[in-house]
Amino acid sequence: MEEGTTNKVRTAGRNNGLVVAMCLSFVVGMSAMCAAAVPLYRIFCEVTGFNGTTQRVDQASSIILDKPIKVTFDANVAPGVPWDFKPMQKEVNPKIGETIEIRFVAENKSDQPTRGQAIFNVSPVEAGAYFNKVQCFCFNETDLAPGEKREMPVVFYVDPEITKAEETKTITALTLSYTFYPRDGAKPVASNEGAATKAAQKKL
Repeated sequence: MEEGTTNKVRTAGRNNGLVVAMCLSFVVGMSAMCAAAVPLYRIFCEVTGFNGTTQRVDQASSIILDKPIKVTFDANVAPGVPWDFKPMQKEVNPKIGETIEIRFVAENKSDQPTRGQAIFNVSPVEAGAYFNKVQCFCFNETDLAPGEKREMPVVFYVDPEITKAEETKTITALTLSYTFYPRDGAKPVASNEGAATKAAQKKL
């Protein structure tokens, strides 16, 4: 084989290797972007209230309007979560800006420890940015031992600013919905952990 032909073959081989490396880098990069997309999208929703996502706040409202708003509750479990999950109150009628606590109850109906994570939203979706949670079981994963039943509080208020925005000022009723999805790595809940949870709930 002539030297010129050999050099062409070597050059073609290097080019092919470069193309393969670029393709692999693209695949790895796209996989990383896909993995990051879900948490980034959730953070975006929580910050903006997009798609009915509620807001998380550290303190209660200092303004309470003399105007009630009806809040109803919806509870669901996804396939793979063997729980009975429901609100302890079907609805409440707090004043806008008033901080209120309601409770949900979950019971593990299986003979195995299970773990779930609650995903939440508010409808109508325009109201999500004004629904503020001070405390919620949905902030963390929930472990339930076999047959365990637990009450879980949600402390929230509806921001008075909801009455000023053009798209929300006529809203008089909201629905807060939760769906528990399964999480891997469930483990038995220690008895002292359950006692600590109940003690913390009594202080609320």
